[in-house]
Amino acid sequence: MIPVTGFVSGLKLLACVAGPAIAKGVIIRRPGMMRMADWLDLDRRAIRRLEQCSIQYGRGPILARIGRRCVAFVLHPDDVHRVLRETPYPFASATLEKRAALAHFEPKNVLLSEGAERAERRRWNEQALQPENPRHCHAGKFLQTISAEIDTLQAKIAVRGELRWNDFSDAWFRIVLRVMFGDGAREDDELLETMASLRRAANWAWLAPRQDRLLARLLRRICEYLERAEPGSLAAMARDIEPLADIAPEHQIPQWLFAFDSTATATFRALALLAAHREYARGVRQEVESRGSASDLPLTRSAVLESLRLWPTTPLLLRETRVATEWETGIMPPNTAIIIFTPFFHRNRYVDCADRFAPQIWLKDAGLNQTPPVYWPSIPFSEGPGICPGRQVALLMSTSVIAAILERFRLRLKAPHILRAPLPGTLNHFSLSFELRRLGAPRHSEHSNS
Repeated sequence: MIPVTGFVSGLKLLACVAGPAIAKGVIIRRPGMMRMADWLDLDRRAIRRLEQCSIQYGRGPILARIGRRCVAFVLHPDDVHRVLRETPYPFASATLEKRAALAHFEPKNVLLSEGAERAERRRWNEQALQPENPRHCHAGKFLQTISAEIDTLQAKIAVRGELRWNDFSDAWFRIVLRVMFGDGAREDDELLETMASLRRAANWAWLAPRQDRLLARLLRRICEYLERAEPGSLAAMARDIEPLADIAPEHQIPQWLFAFDSTATATFRALALLAAHREYARGVRQEVESRGSASDLPLTRSAVLESLRLWPTTPLLLRETRVATEWETGIMPPNTAIIIFTPFFHRNRYVDCADRFAPQIWLKDAGLNQTPPVYWPSIPFSEGPGICPGRQVALLMSTSVIAAILERFRLRLKAPHILRAPLPGTLNHFSLSFELRRLGAPRHSEHSNS
């Protein structure tokens, strides 16, 4: 039989593993809770707890009954691959918990859909985001935008000589608005604040009332941008896709905004890793100086992927069984919530590079399938049929922003001791800051004027 914990033990396990992620904010991060989680190193504690479970219960999975809800914790790499490979059936991504959260700002999103409706919405997202193309067809326009916005950031922070999260985040979302909707959206702070308000409510899932008027305002604004569809934007790609069913494009796009927030966090952490690991950073600088295009940045891209391995921006991958499923240790009942705690698989004691910066594990995979040559799965963008369709756009933007910053500045991380091995289990990106030394004018190569 599949091992089953007692009620109290299951509750403690859920609190230790899922509790920190929920407290930090699953949908939008809470700075205060991030500071506390960083100080207490809560993610490392969760990893150690699951290591103890793997010793106590074997390969798992293990079941915990929390009231009427049955929750399964996956402990073995093979089971991770199975669950993700067999999404959306029998392991659905539209879990009860995910519905409660995401319905606050994208109730008809592909992540909450099933059957033919999900398949069609997934197809629409893939056509717009081009997940198999490392260089999106609108990459030239995206990179022009990045160059211009990093120039603006440079002028803003040059006098102070310091780069902080708020400055970086502001520049990042100017880029995101222009990439998604066109240059006319650059100053649309109202859209960003509306989205943030809905995401703050989504953090509370069932406990927060739905803000229907605010949701309607967000969706109406997105529809306006889709109708306008400035050339070279993702909105233009989205508008030109012929829908075959109820796609609800305005419900798909909030997920892009949500995901770009996580990409900003990973990018800022990658900058910190590069500032703390100077030898690797020298190779990145040489790559940036000699590149021919935005897709020719494997060292930079690997640093971003390594940031995502060390501190996953999606620590909880959730699935739900639609039917009873058979496992090596027994039968799992239908409607069971499955939790894959990604930090456990990225950084447990059996992973050689668990607590050190090891971007070289990603370099062998030039095709970027996001699967490094290690037994324990590193899944920064998930995998299988549910893999993030925006992964290539996210990596393109992240690596290009890092390149643009490194062309203009030499960075020194304040408090560099926080990134000495062993690296912390939790890294509060809100607290990171850099001292800057300005370099000469950036070389405008093919990537920035194509």
